[in-house]
Amino acid sequence: MRFSAWLIWAISWLVCSVLADAYTAPHTSDELGRALASLGVEIRGQLPVPQASCPAACALLSTVRKNIVSTSGSQTYAQQQGRYWSLQQLETLPACRVTPQIAIDVAITLLVTQFFQCPFAVKSGGHAAFAGASNIQGGITIDLSSLTQVEVSKDRTVTKVGAGNRWLDVYSKLDPLGLSVVGGRVADIGVGGLTLGGGVSFFSGRYGWALDGVKNYQLVLANGQIRDINQNSDPDLYFALRGGGNNFGIVTRFDMETFPQGLMWGGSTIHPPNTNVSICKAFENFANNASQNPDAALITAYAYSQGSYIFSNNYGYALPTPFPPAFNEFTSIPNITDTQRITTLSNLAVELNASNPGGFREHYTTATFKNSAALQLRILDIFIQEVETIKDAADILPALVMQPITIPTIRLFRKNGGNALGIAEADGPLILMNLAILWSSTADDDRIIAAAARVISRSQQVAREMGLGYRYIYQNYASLSQDVFRGYGEENRQRLLAISRKYDPDQVFRSLQPGYFKLDGVNGGSLS
Repeated sequence: MRFSAWLIWAISWLVCSVLADAYTAPHTSDELGRALASLGVEIRGQLPVPQASCPAACALLSTVRKNIVSTSGSQTYAQQQGRYWSLQQLETLPACRVTPQIAIDVAITLLVTQFFQCPFAVKSGGHAAFAGASNIQGGITIDLSSLTQVEVSKDRTVTKVGAGNRWLDVYSKLDPLGLSVVGGRVADIGVGGLTLGGGVSFFSGRYGWALDGVKNYQLVLANGQIRDINQNSDPDLYFALRGGGNNFGIVTRFDMETFPQGLMWGGSTIHPPNTNVSICKAFENFANNASQNPDAALITAYAYSQGSYIFSNNYGYALPTPFPPAFNEFTSIPNITDTQRITTLSNLAVELNASNPGGFREHYTTATFKNSAALQLRILDIFIQEVETIKDAADILPALVMQPITIPTIRLFRKNGGNALGIAEADGPLILMNLAILWSSTADDDRIIAAAARVISRSQQVAREMGLGYRYIYQNYASLSQDVFRGYGEENRQRLLAISRKYDPDQVFRSLQPGYFKLDGVNGGSLS
């Protein structure tokens, strides 16, 4: 029997509403049959017995949802594997890939993976650096790339955004309408991972991070329920999803606060390395004075490329104001190139995308500090010392990226009951540091990753000595070895653990989804 998408959704909604908390994951063939039937899936013939087998899980999914499953050797599998940013992720080979067309497909897949005890990963945009973050060797990768809804409400205050979108997909539809949402600044990054982990934006001074702008989540729980999660329905789970990563369910849609947004000012300037003192001081002043410039956003990077060091400053200003005063201290510094202009958000996102090339081996790691130009200069020295030990690696491009977390932004973290990040207004302003390195040879993996770790540990030591250390670890920039959720503060971490046990009592998203950052600090994946 075949059901249309709308009828399947209606049946699922009704069943989930009636069964709600009484429904548990299937452990026998009969339980699986009943669970799948509740989602509109009719099984012809006898279901297999429970067994730990990913090939068997893929085979059953191919039977009940043939067109959404691809295996090695197929064109679809190869195309989807090729859409990862880092080589480490691309080289990770799942037993099969599942590409849900609607949320019910995600629910069906979750039930089947549990029945066969088959580990899984979930991919939105695939922009994480380390292997296993959103792909899984020998397991099932749930690829959300077909969930590309972008639907604006009639009153133009909310946009429903499918978790498979990349940010350029969203902006390309909203720009012509004179609207926007709080989202990523790099065109090819996915909506899902960025929003669940934080989401620094060009608009953060005015609206907070991306997670602060989500009004409602469509979430698939471990037991197959499809729920709308918001501050009124489930305030505890709503809190957890705002920074809690992939530990509570699979988000298939974000309903995002939407606001008027026309043309804006932005672009970048590149400076010689001898401008380091001026740029670090300008950064410190920008962060300290952010309350005067809530429409301004800044990214500063110090990079080594082709034998020389350079500074790159990227600017975003939410209004079409040429050369806004917020950036005067930066733009008065001598530069080599300058792309500042009046343009669209989409255009700025495409420009920044060029600074994030794919197809290389990638490593991210991060730290957060109190705002200080003197500290930044000390960290730059450490960065240069460590880069000198690895600069002979083929195609290497290391960048030390600094962004302010301003007091106006932190103040907005309290919206809608507050997010889970654990950053208080009294802590700011802060420096969010991302060490990003790309290279091409696996032979260089260990020494590059070790050098990156030394940059972080030495920088943190200097910061502690100067009284400028801070505990927060930004999930979207973190290395596999970093304990993200301890950086939220122990009170918030324990609160997240309790919420996880409530909504995922079997800890499916801990045991069967091993990749990425876990609440207990035992993260899954591989750096190389």
